[in-house]
Amino acid sequence: MRQGRRFLFLLGFGVAVAVDLGSLALGFTPGHVVAKPVLMPVLAAYAYVCDGPRLLVVGLLCGWGGDVLLRIDAESAFLAGMGCFAAGHGCYLLLFRRYGTERAREGLWAGAYGLALVAVVCLLWPDLPAGLRVPVAGYSLLLTAMADRAGRLGSPAAVGGALFLLSDTLIATGVAKWPQLPRPDLWIMLTYLAAQYLLSHATLRAHHLTSGSAPAVP
Repeated sequence: MRQGRRFLFLLGFGVAVAVDLGSLALGFTPGHVVAKPVLMPVLAAYAYVCDGPRLLVVGLLCGWGGDVLLRIDAESAFLAGMGCFAAGHGCYLLLFRRYGTERAREGLWAGAYGLALVAVVCLLWPDLPAGLRVPVAGYSLLLTAMADRAGRLGSPAAVGGALFLLSDTLIATGVAKWPQLPRPDLWIMLTYLAAQYLLSHATLRAHHLTSGSAPAVP
């Protein structure tokens, strides 16, 4: 019974991803509007039925809050959405601390991410709206810390952290009115969804290995 529920929620997430990305690729806005709010709740439900840590479920639902709020075209909604994502990154950082192990060349990775943070913030700063500069810089610090620490759960999580950083950087360049790739929302969602899946999957595996239970994820 439980295994069947896991499969159904994972299948539901896959279908929602296909609908969302397909709609963005085809320029079918209603499909994206319908699919986007479904994505993180379904992934959170999957984490829950996999007996994942509650902090992971909370973090994914924080992502859902950010997804919904960023659909609203207002600076206050953007700030609230960014706050939701920041809370989600905080959840991930706590999970990485609980389940992660220090990796080789930890200082080198931290230094590389630190340089990337300074470079991106300095480049974006003049082009961001004045009211968003400090919040974006603070959020970028938390996001970069999450991306750096993600590697403590292994290579898939490290890739997930880097993709999350890339996704949010693409959003920030749009806010700064920089030139964009064709269909920028498609690339933002593609990197974001891959990041959330990789991070949640790695966390579930680490949780079950630590608890000594049989892995509940494929």
